[in-house]
Amino acid sequence: MNFVYLAIAIVFEVLATTALKQTEGFTRLWPSLLTIIGYGFAFYFLSLPLRTMPLGVVYAVWSGAGIVLVTLIGWSVFRQMLDLPALLGIAMILGGVLVINIFSKTVVH
Repeated sequence: MNFVYLAIAIVFEVLATTALKQTEGFTRLWPSLLTIIGYGFAFYFLSLPLRTMPLGVVYAVWSGAGIVLVTLIGWSVFRQMLDLPALLGIAMILGGVLVINIFSKTVVH
């Protein structure tokens, strides 16, 4: 169940971060509310796996997956371009998340 909670936390964090771009410095009501509520749910669901999983592993997966997904949204929705160094960096982050999940014995399933 830990990874389900972590996946939900990642989805809420990605939604909140995407809405944050639309807040225009928290001057627009609906994107601002979505950002605040989304981060609230993200942190709540992030706290649940921390009961049994190591903090560093949970945070690495949460932030790494969030970075990759927000970057994909930036590219596909906001048409933000990525150069080769950015793509390589994103690939390394994704690779790190995969290594933790596939090979690390510190992850409690």
